Amino acid sequence: MKRAVYPRSPLARVGVLIPAGLIIGMALLAPVFIDTSQTGGDIPFTGPSANSWLGTDHLGRNVLPQLLVGGREIIVVAMTIAVVVTSLAAILGTTAALRPRLGVLIERTVDGAMLVPPILAIMLVLLSWPAGGTVGLVLVAVLVGTPYSARVFAAAAGGVAATGYVEVAVAGGESLPYLVTREILPNIRDTTLTQLGLRFVEAMYLVSTAAFLQLPASLGESNWALMVRENSAGILLNPWAVLAPAIALAVVAMSLTLAAGSVRRQASVG
Repeated sequence: MKRAVYPRSPLARVGVLIPAGLIIGMALLAPVFIDTSQTGGDIPFTGPSANSWLGTDHLGRNVLPQLLVGGREIIVVAMTIAVVVTSLAAILGTTAALRPRLGVLIERTVDGAMLVPPILAIMLVLLSWPAGGTVGLVLVAVLVGTPYSARVFAAAAGGVAATGYVEVAVAGGESLPYLVTREILPNIRDTTLTQLGLRFVEAMYLVSTAAFLQLPASLGESNWALMVRENSAGILLNPWAVLAPAIALAVVAMSLTLAAGSVRRQASVG
């Protein structure tokens, strides 16, 4: 079985981020310049043409403008989840490395959290709490994602916590917040970057799945996951109405996964 090949040089690691960066930048900036308020007007599921490079969707709208703006809500919500999960997990994990009793509690929490699939938890909460919307989606994603990530941080911080300079700081009476923010976290930057990338990819998966299932979350009237769902009936007439948003999601996920894997590999070698 072949192992995944991750870019080794810093330039190569930056290179794999370019596709994701372009798509994310496009999705965040495009709504400022593009008006997608049109309700159709053309023939549904027509193929690519000079006026519609990717053809039309199920409502006869130009697919390209919908593609350009369709990722904003998914990406913003996924970014929010990734930042919150990584931040909370970094604090909990490094604290657990310094306080073994908390480490045991985190392990027990992870064992329990892993029994419930994240998407099932999101479905249960959003279907029973429709008013929760995007806030409910973020809260559930943070709750189910933080314990596992905290265990990763605890393992990475364990070696740093055992070093001499940290022991000297502890003996000197430094506070726990100081030890976490000044002694531990700066020395596990690679773990933080890796977790941030992986949490973003996982959050993209969860948010896209919630949007595809049309769970009660305010992700806009047209997003990449919803485009795939609504246009799937006409995939034989205009496959780009489905393939374009699916490729956008896949490129972002693959690019960030390769970059995170590269950082993790470099850290283990170093």
